[in-house]
Amino acid sequence: MNIIKIGGGSSVNVGGILDDLKKLERPAVIVHGANAWRDELAGHLNRPIRRLVSESGRSSVYSDDSLLDLQLMAYAGLRNKRIVEMCQQRGFNAVGLTGLDGGLVRARRNPGIRIVENNRKRLVRDLSGKPEALNFPLLDYLLKSNYLPVITVPFLDERGNAVNSENDDLVSLLHRELQAQRIFFFIEAPGLLRDPLNNSSIIHRLTPPELETEITRSDGRMGRKLHALKAILAIPPVTVFICDGRLEHPVQHALNGSGTCISA
Repeated sequence: MNIIKIGGGSSVNVGGILDDLKKLERPAVIVHGANAWRDELAGHLNRPIRRLVSESGRSSVYSDDSLLDLQLMAYAGLRNKRIVEMCQQRGFNAVGLTGLDGGLVRARRNPGIRIVENNRKRLVRDLSGKPEALNFPLLDYLLKSNYLPVITVPFLDERGNAVNSENDDLVSLLHRELQAQRIFFFIEAPGLLRDPLNNSSIIHRLTPPELETEITRSDGRMGRKLHALKAILAIPPVTVFICDGRLEHPVQHALNGSGTCISA
């Protein structure tokens, strides 16, 4: 089993990833982001995206109804269906899904985020959550029927409401249920970097204990990604690749050691 996480940046070479995927054994599941498309749509529609900074210094978007509308347009609509289209062009019988469809992904609503705003601390509640359960019979049926699931946010909360979430946490949940042998994270960087400003500072190999050190010094989106990696590595055996999705053959380069590799 391979889980492919396609980052939400506009320069990720999805076509190259899919071309390489044809050479890997199946089955596989694709999870994708679309933050670049969401932000572009927000500008076109004059819907400013509010960003929060937690007490610990991590940034996130404020997920209200307006943000979820943007997610549905960008993630579930434009980006998801274009990826499905590219899959079909390459012979993959892909099915595009959000966590809403068939109750595929259920999440627990976040109780609130403690933020710092105007030098004051306060609790902010929004429409976000953490994925906790899969409709495994549905996913299992798709995989056994030789479909390629292409999954993204939003997910369902306890009351059946759409909530925003981290797709990296979905990758962790999928691994828990599917026991993937390989998981690929395709990002807009050469790999995990010791110095985010220096593209030559790639950490080519990382052990689970060393990952803990990286977690303590990372913030923002990368910090959340590393926390998801920690949960993934807690269920061995698995090999995780954090690799440059902008290359001509991203999967081949990852397997040849050009990015970051973590094994457990």
